[in-house]
Amino acid sequence: MALHYLGRVEYASTLAAMQSFSAARTAQTPDQLWLCEHPPVFTQGLAGRSDHLLAPGAIAVVQTDRGGQVTYHGPGQLIAYPLIDLRRAGYFVKEYVYRLEEALLRTLNHYGVSGHRVAGAPGVYLRLRDPFGHALLAQRPQQRAPGSAAASPDFNGLGKIAALGIKISRHCAYHGVALNVAMDLSPYDRINPCGYMGLQAIDLSTIGLQVTCDEVAQVLGLNLCAILSP
Repeated sequence: MALHYLGRVEYASTLAAMQSFSAARTAQTPDQLWLCEHPPVFTQGLAGRSDHLLAPGAIAVVQTDRGGQVTYHGPGQLIAYPLIDLRRAGYFVKEYVYRLEEALLRTLNHYGVSGHRVAGAPGVYLRLRDPFGHALLAQRPQQRAPGSAAASPDFNGLGKIAALGIKISRHCAYHGVALNVAMDLSPYDRINPCGYMGLQAIDLSTIGLQVTCDEVAQVLGLNLCAILSP
């Protein structure tokens, strides 16, 4: 997987480049991983509802083709876009999402931070009062009894540090993950993040880690390449 550090780039042009790359690729096209930051922008997924945009103000809202609801991108947030042929890699979508989350969890663990999955809510979360503790969450994904209903996500005491949204076209994935490193979190107050009212966003700087996106990019890039390589 070829790794590319793009720096700070506009969201719309990066989306167009991902779409063009994915449309033109063949069965022989090598996979790529793009790492970048974006200027402030709200992005609305295919299922996005306008009522989750509370007060966007001067920040642009871009309709995009990934799954999910509205989220925010801005300076100090590390974006990773794996452009990967899932059929060639041998992954179904659920396993691909699991691997993306696993790369994020390993990256946080590199800094001593305990990230968590929440059942029914893709992405990675931290305990707000104990981001370095290792106790398991009661609402973590677990095997359900046949016929039982899925539990509603419980975000009590949690903050979301990484979001996930993907698009699959012709068995090839684009879009990816966003990890909050050291950013202005106030724009999250203008939306219901990922469609959840009151969900708190958090970043590494808030819990006392003084690291840059460039530093974290080295760690996340290596983890994604390792865990996504067939």
